[in-house]
Amino acid sequence: MTLLLGCIADDFTGATDLAALLARSRLPVSLRIGVPQDKRDPNETAAFEVMALKCRTSPVDTAVDQARQALAWLKDAGASRFFWKYCSTFDSTVEGNIGPVADMLIAETGATQTIYCPAFPENGRSVFMGHLFVGEQLLSESPMKDHPLTPMRDSNLVRLLTPQVSGRVGLANRNIVSKGAAALKARLEELGSDGIRHVIVDAISDDDLRTIAAASFDMPLLTGGSAIAGQLPRFYMEQGLVRLSEHRQALPKVTGGSIVLSGSCSAMTRRQVAHYAGKVASLRLDPIALAQNGASTALEWLHQQSPDAPKLIYATAEPNEVRQAQEQLGRDKAGQVVEDALSKIARAAFDYGTRRFVVAGGETSGAITQALGAAHLTIGPEIAPGVPWTFTTLRNETVALALKSGNFGEETFFTDAFDRLEAA
Repeated sequence: MTLLLGCIADDFTGATDLAALLARSRLPVSLRIGVPQDKRDPNETAAFEVMALKCRTSPVDTAVDQARQALAWLKDAGASRFFWKYCSTFDSTVEGNIGPVADMLIAETGATQTIYCPAFPENGRSVFMGHLFVGEQLLSESPMKDHPLTPMRDSNLVRLLTPQVSGRVGLANRNIVSKGAAALKARLEELGSDGIRHVIVDAISDDDLRTIAAASFDMPLLTGGSAIAGQLPRFYMEQGLVRLSEHRQALPKVTGGSIVLSGSCSAMTRRQVAHYAGKVASLRLDPIALAQNGASTALEWLHQQSPDAPKLIYATAEPNEVRQAQEQLGRDKAGQVVEDALSKIARAAFDYGTRRFVVAGGETSGAITQALGAAHLTIGPEIAPGVPWTFTTLRNETVALALKSGNFGEETFFTDAFDRLEAA
């Protein structure tokens, strides 16, 4: 099938989020873990190829190099339009990767301008007058201000992006977007004639996203959260570039034990862990103890549990506890010991018969998916907006994986996830 859009995501939960919204169109979506080593025959690609990287918090040079490799693979596979996907909370520091990767992609794709639209109204993320809101709170006043890896202390996206990119950053605000696609396109052209290649675009509703997609559809490169990308399939269909297939792929039935592994310390994940911990066998991981003694205690606890019983193992903690661990171990090591432990636990859980995994946290999802050896995921039913079940084959066994961004889902998400899988 002709590859219409090549997508590069900066973490694994973001990739599944993006793939889920593209899959709502019922068009073929392929999700690949990391950059494949082989070059693909264009006839073997899906209409939408999503490549999951683990570069959100990587050093800038590493992130740019990974994205360049992904772009090269997608070009070789036949893509001529591209999407750079980052979190709907614009997770990035001044030294972050959103802008540098976008700069590289602009240069490599020949784009003269691109948009930045992290809005995801369905999940409470909106951009108004260039400021990012989480629900009714400014980003800088939301729990994201205490994120252990990318604390977001500024809500002004123009100000956040400017030090990350070459050239000036412009704004197409809600007043322009509300006037429709033609007005927005004219505003983008006006900014472009003034030499502005990077444009933040306001969006507070799905109608705004449709307007933005219509105005920017012809750009070779778009950037943003998954919600703006989710609007693109309709335009490919309206232009006759692709048609729906009558054949729907049957989803596998997955049996075997279940486990939730959580490394996220977001406010919503803390609530989800608290809700689920009282219902199943649970174990909390302490980063300081892991740094001193490794994961042996957790692995022994896992071995003692019934393989078929649902389980929860988590390093989720309150912000003050996270700070204490970071102060003692260092920020990077505090995160790394948790990722390493949960990766070992995931491999052991698979060995003990677990075939249904829910993972909370972007960095955690990347570490666990790589540790399990997953290379290609099939997209299944959504549990919550932007969080689908996915399926892969490991050692000739079918495995179900739900990879959840920290703040996505309701308080009952973990229970909802397994209920949704049973109903699929």
